[in-house]
Amino acid sequence: MAFGRGTFDPSRARARARGVFYGWWLVPISGTVHMLTSVPLFHAMGLWFVALEAAFGWNRTQLSLAFSFTRIEGGILGPIEGYLVDRLGVRRMVLIGLTILGFGFLLMSQVRDTKDIPFVRGLPFHLLPEFMQIIQPALMFYLVFMIMALGQGLSGWLTMNTMLNNWFSRHKTKAMGYSSAIGRLGALFLIPAIAWAVDPEQDNLGWSMTAMLLGIVTLAVVLPIVKVIRNRPEDSGLLPDGDKPRTDAPASQLERTAAGRRVLPSGGDFTLEQALRTPAFWLISFGQGFTSMVLIAMMAHLAPMLWDQGVSVPMAGWVVSTYTAMSMVFQIVGGYVGDKVSKRLAYFCFTSLQAGAVVVLVFVPELSAILGVPSLAVVFSFAVVFGIGFGGRNPLSTSIRGEYFGRSSFGKIMGMSQVPMNLMLLAAPIYPAVMHDAYGSYDFAFLSLAALNFVGGVMFLMAKKPDKPVKRTRRGG
Repeated sequence: MAFGRGTFDPSRARARARGVFYGWWLVPISGTVHMLTSVPLFHAMGLWFVALEAAFGWNRTQLSLAFSFTRIEGGILGPIEGYLVDRLGVRRMVLIGLTILGFGFLLMSQVRDTKDIPFVRGLPFHLLPEFMQIIQPALMFYLVFMIMALGQGLSGWLTMNTMLNNWFSRHKTKAMGYSSAIGRLGALFLIPAIAWAVDPEQDNLGWSMTAMLLGIVTLAVVLPIVKVIRNRPEDSGLLPDGDKPRTDAPASQLERTAAGRRVLPSGGDFTLEQALRTPAFWLISFGQGFTSMVLIAMMAHLAPMLWDQGVSVPMAGWVVSTYTAMSMVFQIVGGYVGDKVSKRLAYFCFTSLQAGAVVVLVFVPELSAILGVPSLAVVFSFAVVFGIGFGGRNPLSTSIRGEYFGRSSFGKIMGMSQVPMNLMLLAAPIYPAVMHDAYGSYDFAFLSLAALNFVGGVMFLMAKKPDKPVKRTRRGG
């Protein structure tokens, strides 16, 4: 399979055959990759936690460390991933990332207690060092989870949004919203399926077999997905949004595409160094970090929190599916809103809804008594409002960077912005776990995370669009 120029270009062929800009064909491809990389690993995190807690007896803090290790990894590798996607292109990154993720799931299915490891099975277990008896399964899980997170990072959010930012200009928020919505659509079926499969109270597939099946499916779809991906519209003689190349510009201002057509190069793009010097870069990075902390905590601890309240794992899966369904709808709404009004204001409004939903979750018993409704009805109300806020803000946080900083160094800028964000997200899953293990409740942890969520929305309001960089020309001597 060649990654360079070829005699057959599917993007141009399909565009001619169906009269549809090829960028729109890439939107469902992006959504599919989003689903494969984020739903089983992160959105189903709480379901895995319940299953692994039942299997190995680990506490919430031990389980949350796996998520935190991935944030350390993301903070270190984020700039590298951004550089690689700009350097190698989206296709290679998806090939590498999905392959690593698929093998990671296969390795996860083999996580075992020390006594069950083949080369240890024949040894007198009581003679092994105590740390091997206790830490070995958890250490295996941490290492495998970091491998999966590496695959997800190389092929997921940053890479797919870089591709859409390359293919769209005026419609970038809408395209990103559709892409995320398609990923959530798949989650509507995948989350309940995983919840059913890993339920520790039922003799279904079990967490190990479920991980193995996810690995096999991921590896099976890698080549079909990579085959249809295109890095940039210019590689196929196209322009973002399907615009027609200008032919009335002076020849000195035109550049040739891979297909031989001459187009105007994009102007006003920021380099990474220029973006780092703008207040907007830091306000957006830290603002997204604050608003994402509660989401990461929710992914890890919603199912365990509901489990503590007597809600079964399958029912917790339906709660997750409910906020996922609402987020799917409002990914599209947020995409349209972001292309029509100020992205800063829209982001603030959606994140405020997200913070309010978390407050509702904390006070489920009180609200249930006041309203005279079952507590499960309040839980599902939380899921609806949380999904609206989370879904609406999601495409805005990425597209605003494309609007502010352009296309040329988008991957590098996105990758660097993950450094402060991931440092903040490092504490997101551990903080609620520590509070729960110490005091037996998540309440204070989630209320404080909701407050930080609101602070992040305010930071977006303050992130004004920077002036375009002035291109300096060297004078000849």
